[in-house]
Amino acid sequence: LLLQTSHHGLTAAEAQKRYDEYGPNKLPESTRNPLWVFLGYMWNPLAWAMEIAAIISIALLDYADFALIVALLLVNSVISYVEESNADKAIKALTAALAPKAKCLRDGKVETIEAVNLVPGDVIIMKFGDIVPADVKILGEEGGDTSEETPMQIDQAALTGESLPVKKFTGDVAFSGSAVKQGERHCVVYATGVNTFFGRAAALISGTNNVANLQIVMTKIGAMCLVTIAVWVLIELAVQFGHYDHSCGPGEEACPTLVNMLVVIVGGIPIAMPTVLSVTLALGAFKLAKEGAIVARMSAVEEMAGMDVLCSDKTGTLTLNQLSVEIASVMTVTPGVSVTEVMKMAALSTNIVTEEPIDMVLYNSYAERDELKNYKTVKFVPFNPVDKYTCATVVDQRTGKAVRLLKGSPQVVLGRAYNKDEIADAVNNKMIEFANRGFRSLGVARAEGEGNVADAKWEMLGLLPLF
Repeated sequence: LLLQTSHHGLTAAEAQKRYDEYGPNKLPESTRNPLWVFLGYMWNPLAWAMEIAAIISIALLDYADFALIVALLLVNSVISYVEESNADKAIKALTAALAPKAKCLRDGKVETIEAVNLVPGDVIIMKFGDIVPADVKILGEEGGDTSEETPMQIDQAALTGESLPVKKFTGDVAFSGSAVKQGERHCVVYATGVNTFFGRAAALISGTNNVANLQIVMTKIGAMCLVTIAVWVLIELAVQFGHYDHSCGPGEEACPTLVNMLVVIVGGIPIAMPTVLSVTLALGAFKLAKEGAIVARMSAVEEMAGMDVLCSDKTGTLTLNQLSVEIASVMTVTPGVSVTEVMKMAALSTNIVTEEPIDMVLYNSYAERDELKNYKTVKFVPFNPVDKYTCATVVDQRTGKAVRLLKGSPQVVLGRAYNKDEIADAVNNKMIEFANRGFRSLGVARAEGEGNVADAKWEMLGLLPLF
C-alpha cells in the first residue's frame, strides 16, 4: 500500500517520476580529480628523492641534469597514469557489458530493462538462476492458495554467510545481490541503490582505506632508500665541511658538496622501478579484463600472483546462453511418435515469458510455432535443482483437452515413465552417446489430463540433444 503499486506494475510515467525522486538503482560511484591522481604518482618516497635531486640540480645551475631528472619523474607518472587509466576504461567497459537486467512489469507488459532503472514499486519476475537486482518483497500469486505454497529458495551467503538457501514465502523479503536457487515469483521492489541492505552495508565500509600490499612494500623500499641516502649525505657533509672545511657558493661547480650529494641521491634510488611495476601490473589487469575478469585495483594482480592455493565455489552452469537443439539426432522413445511431435511437445512445455535459455531454444526450434497459439498454459511448475524438471499443464483451446508435459533431467523423466524398465537400456545408451559427442540430454514426457506430477501416468516421448 505504501508503495502505491499493483500486480500489474507501474506506468512508465510513474516509474520515471520515481526514478527522478529516488535515483538510479546503483551504489554511488566515487570520482577522482584526474590532476590529483596524476600528482599522486609524484607523492611517494622514491619520487621525493628525485624531487630533491631536481632542486639540487637547479641550485647548481645544472640544467641538463635537472631536465633529465624531471623528465624521468614525469615519464614515471605519465606511464603509471595512462596505463592505469586504460585498465580503468577496460574495467568500466566490461562492467557495462555485464550490467544486470530485470524482467519488469511496466504499463501491464513484461519488459526487460537494465536493473539500474528499477524504482520502488516496480513489479519484477524472478526465477531460478537470477540475481536479485534490488530489495524486493515476494508477492502471492493472484487467486493462489497460500496453504499449499511452494516457497522460493534464496541464497544469501554473500550477504549473511548462511551456507544453505533460505526459504522465502509470500510477504518475505529478498535482498539485493542474493541468488534465486528455486522457484519463480512476482516480487515488488521496495528499496533500491544505497537504501538496500547491501547498499547500507557498503556505506559502512566506504570510509575505510585499505592499503595494498604492493604499496606497503614500495613504501618500505622507498623509506629504506631515503634512510640510506640520508646517512651518506650526512657523512658527506661531515667530511666536506667538518674535516676539509669546504665552502659553497651559488652557480655551476661552485659547490662540489652539492654535486656529490646529487650523485648520492640519484644513485641511491631505483629510478625505473615504479615505471616497470606500473606497466607490468597495468598490462596484467588489461589482459585479465579482456578475458572477462574485473580487476578493481591493479595491485590485486600482484596479490593474486602471490597466492599458493585458490579455493573457489561455482553454483549453476556457466554457459554463453546460446543453446541449440540437434534436431537430426533427437531420439523418439514411444513408437508412433515422430520427431516433429516430440519437438511440438517440448515447445509446449516451455514458459517463454521468463526467457529461460532452455525454454527459449525449445520454443524457437519448433518450426510450426504459429500452431502453438491454439494452446494455453494454465499451470507451470518451474525448474528447481531438487526435482530437476519443469511441468506445464496445457489446454488445447479448440477441443478443451488438457495435457501435462514434463521436461528435465533424462534420469528423472525416465524414472517417472510408466514403462521405464522396458526403455531404460535404450535411453541410457543414447544419453551416453550424446555425452560422448558433447551434447547435454533433455527428456520430454507426456501425461493426459490435469493433476499432480506424482499422480500421472507418464509416457516418455523422446530425448533431445542440446549443445
